[in-house]
Amino acid sequence: MDGTMPHLHGLMDRGLTARTRGIEGFFVGSTWPSLYTGTNPARHGVHYLLQITPGTYQQHWCANASFVRRKPFWSALSGAGRRVAVLDVPLTRLEHDLNGVHVVEWGGHDSLYGFHASPPELGEDIRARFGLHPLGPTCDRANRTAADYRAFTETLESGVRLKTSWTRELLARGGWDLFFQVFTEAHCAGHQCWHLHDPAHPAYDSANAGGGNDVMRRVYSRIDAAIGEILGIAGDARVVVFTAHGMSHWYGAQFLLHDILIRLGVFVPPPMRDGGTPRSVVRATLSATLRRLPDWLRERIAKVRRRVAGKRSQIDVPAISLVAEKSLCFPLNNGLAVGGIRLNLIGREPQGTLSSGADADAFCDQLEDDLLEIVDERSGAPLIRRVLRTAQLYEGEYLDQLPDVLVEWNDELPTGSSALLGGAGATVRAHSRKIGVVEGRNDYGRSGEHRPGGWLVAAGPGIEQGRMDGDVSLLDLAPTFARMLGTELDGSDGHPIAELVRAMDPGFQGVHSRQP
Repeated sequence: MDGTMPHLHGLMDRGLTARTRGIEGFFVGSTWPSLYTGTNPARHGVHYLLQITPGTYQQHWCANASFVRRKPFWSALSGAGRRVAVLDVPLTRLEHDLNGVHVVEWGGHDSLYGFHASPPELGEDIRARFGLHPLGPTCDRANRTAADYRAFTETLESGVRLKTSWTRELLARGGWDLFFQVFTEAHCAGHQCWHLHDPAHPAYDSANAGGGNDVMRRVYSRIDAAIGEILGIAGDARVVVFTAHGMSHWYGAQFLLHDILIRLGVFVPPPMRDGGTPRSVVRATLSATLRRLPDWLRERIAKVRRRVAGKRSQIDVPAISLVAEKSLCFPLNNGLAVGGIRLNLIGREPQGTLSSGADADAFCDQLEDDLLEIVDERSGAPLIRRVLRTAQLYEGEYLDQLPDVLVEWNDELPTGSSALLGGAGATVRAHSRKIGVVEGRNDYGRSGEHRPGGWLVAAGPGIEQGRMDGDVSLLDLAPTFARMLGTELDGSDGHPIAELVRAMDPGFQGVHSRQP
């Protein structure tokens, strides 16, 4: 400890700490839905914001459809008469009938619905007195200068201060059974500024990173101060502080997966028409262009997109481009940390080519072998760490809406970006016996990416000081919070954490899904 986060250090000294284990294979888009429902992606139905429409090769924005198909734990608490405050939890829809207050996307990183609050007068008061988060709906921006990073840091710190102010006012009203606030500013700082923190990153620039411009350290310190202010009002309440996942350097070669599957002969894209550019390339170019626009213009575009969000139709979302009758599988959006592949199964896909059962299993075995043979020429190590099969990890009624195969990229080496320090480390070149040589350049501007592990610290009456043995699953948090307040969370894949529940119920024994 170097004194950057004294309030968290103090909590750890008097509380119980543990490492947390994320959602294997889906620790980006599924983390928050899994955490607050206590269920895995095959049961709540969300693995990424853009998902396949079952029975088609079409995609849809799941936030505009049924979205998360399981109730969050705070709904169960509200239904049991508990008074709850749920503030800025990512990837949630506004609930109008909670016994308490709900604030959505005042400062959320993934802005799906825009700022809303229940009751409405709470939102009006926050907007009138504090405004909206100064960062706007997104933190992504390419080609920041040193001055831009300083301004970015100040904006994040200002956002933390404003959020702390209205959070303290709400907390001081008293009478809460559950008070749940999320500081997403840490998320933004890690994604955008890892290269200013980590000297091993290819885009690290000692001149740019100096002068107190370690954005992560400054923002984390500001959040720690906010936690201290909130704890000062909370009194002797039981407190749990946790990270939903970790952060480290951006890694992998998701931008090569499309070409790798083509080289393996298992995915056939549509031919270019009249020497033109494929739609997938056009979409990638448009996306890269959008990321390079000035902040003010990108924010204006984002506002327009939010206004029409509820009116989006399937026409707005591109279909998956493939020659279905010749493809055994195809890439599926699953974020950038872990690639997704969907089998083109007979009877499930409109023009399936692969039979379920033994044929599919044999195909997956061969595909796994072929993917694991690919060598990253930067290091001489495998480009891909593991190939996982979703059906061997999870069970649930929405299993068929998830990727069938998950490609976990090797994260030993950081991957640079064409948008940072002249593109240092942005090119990845890989080879294998079957694919020959593939090469691509990462144009995505983030330098930090999530890892599936996080941590938690809990303190307060009845919570013993120490460290838990093994890792706690994120799926355990929702049933734990519910059980601590005397409510059972039906249908959860997780289990109440006995060490925390016993603070409220000394006789509780329970089980856990902890792993060493």
